Amino acid sequence: MKVSTISEHPQHDVTMEGAANTRMRMLIGPDDGAESFHMRHFEIAPGGHTPHHAHDYEHEIVVLHGTGVARSDEGDRPMSPGTVLWIPANEKHQMRNTGAEPLEVICLIPAPHNCTS
Repeated sequence: MKVSTISEHPQHDVTMEGAANTRMRMLIGPDDGAESFHMRHFEIAPGGHTPHHAHDYEHEIVVLHGTGVARSDEGDRPMSPGTVLWIPANEKHQMRNTGAEPLEVICLIPAPHNCTS
């Protein structure tokens, strides 16, 4: 069993094209031997965003702190603490921070996949 806090994990800039002022921590992933899911923590600075992109796998997100919008082809949807998102495989999406504080989310993806976005 692994027990840790979010702040114990190193935070890295998201360098994927189209990202701005976004950082990620791998909370549970390949280094832990996680075979089914990877858990990541994203922190998006005010005015920042993830790339507007799609993946060939679904992911699940829960908002911990801050406010923003989840952008998809269906339009923008507001996000705030407690908001839960399910993004199907191949759906274009983006998270944008529209508030004055960092937007923090937990994101789960199936393993193994590109773990940076």
